[in-house]
Amino acid sequence: MPSTATSRLSPSSRSTRSRTRPAGDGGQAASASGPAEAPDKVDTSFLETLLGYNARRTALAVISVFLQRMAPYDLRPVDFSVLSVIAHNPGVTSRQICAALDILPPNLVGMIKSLERRGLIERRPHPTDRRAQGLHLTPAGHRLQKDAEATASALESEVADRLTATELQTLIRLLRKVYLP
Repeated sequence: MPSTATSRLSPSSRSTRSRTRPAGDGGQAASASGPAEAPDKVDTSFLETLLGYNARRTALAVISVFLQRMAPYDLRPVDFSVLSVIAHNPGVTSRQICAALDILPPNLVGMIKSLERRGLIERRPHPTDRRAQGLHLTPAGHRLQKDAEATASALESEVADRLTATELQTLIRLLRKVYLP
């Protein structure tokens, strides 16, 4: 079972880390009058007014910790999402997964094959469409998904600990308003 210890960075260490990456000179550049100007002086105020910039920064922070927490399960975010959709929609088709998760069909094929090889999912004839196959979790898939979802829920609680329950609900509602039709 993965550790539940917080590996999230504080806001100051997160922003310092991302702003102090070398800009191509390995961080060694210096002028004749002394060391290079401190990267902490970079003005990102315009970027910070953009929804996409803030959404991406938030996603990077959450995904970084998510990857660490899902490593024991050998699940990438997209694998986790696919397993979750199958777990909550037994018999779902590949076409439905592609539509729900905005995945291109050729990209899903490899994921499904990999999850099958790992013994986490199986295909069964679809009850109403003889051309389609429904996807189902195996017992091993159910166990892994249950554990992975518990880990993801704990991670979400940690990441959102600076928000009140109302703020979190509002944030999720507003984000969904942007990406849903």
